[in-house]
Amino acid sequence: MKALMKNQKFTRFWNRFFTYAFLILLSVIILYPLLITASSAFRESNIVSFQLDFHSHWTLDNFRQLFTQTLYPEWYKNTLIIAVATMVLQVVIVTLAGYTYSRYRFKGRKYSLVFFLIIQMVPTMAALTAFYVLANILDALDTYWFLTLLYVGGGIPMNTWLMKGYFDTVPRDLDESARIDGAGHLRIFWQIVLPLVKPMLAVQALWAFMGPFGDYLLAKFLLRTPEHLTVAVGLQQFISNPTEQKVTLFAAGAILAALPICILFFFLQKNFVSGLTSGGTKG
Repeated sequence: MKALMKNQKFTRFWNRFFTYAFLILLSVIILYPLLITASSAFRESNIVSFQLDFHSHWTLDNFRQLFTQTLYPEWYKNTLIIAVATMVLQVVIVTLAGYTYSRYRFKGRKYSLVFFLIIQMVPTMAALTAFYVLANILDALDTYWFLTLLYVGGGIPMNTWLMKGYFDTVPRDLDESARIDGAGHLRIFWQIVLPLVKPMLAVQALWAFMGPFGDYLLAKFLLRTPEHLTVAVGLQQFISNPTEQKVTLFAAGAILAALPICILFFFLQKNFVSGLTSGGTKG
């Protein structure tokens, strides 16, 4: 008996040890690049590479230069417009599609879900030529609405599966009870089911909002005018020239670009974990 208890204590010790060791390693991997970016953003003079140095004099002059000597305010505004529009459209479309696939049975339902998975397997790089041709046909090069629709369309297949899985966790007995009380389809969806899937709505909103801030390829390919660029494409110009890299400006712009995402994340974080872990419980 004592040997068994000793063995259990030994096992628990090593489980905790490796758990904390993994968490510490993960924290270092995440925090180290952030510290380098922060220290570079507040450096007094420009540097040719990212450095972790907290002993040099810190200044806010890099942030001032971003808003007075570059097109960063326009890039920031463009990205916010595209991100908000993408978030609203994607959440609405994905929510309605997920509810439809979860609650209704119709011809082609199974095959269309499989088709969504097949579409999701096609990388964006493989479709760039098609996007360019389509943009030319629609006279949509260098426009926000076309890029927004691409972001929304790219997020529909997999996110529809996630929303369907989350809707499946809501008992159908609630629908039946509401239907017996005389509620119609729209009322059941809006007043009964939708409030129960708010965690997944928060997840969808966060993912959709993050997309335009992190995407470089599509925006670089379709946006041409310097004033119409997004933050990701605009910031890349600061470090694209090997002979004239503006690392401090790039770091300052990266920190500011992360602020809206951080604010939205902290606002939705209590829903984020619940929505992410519950969405795939049923298929």
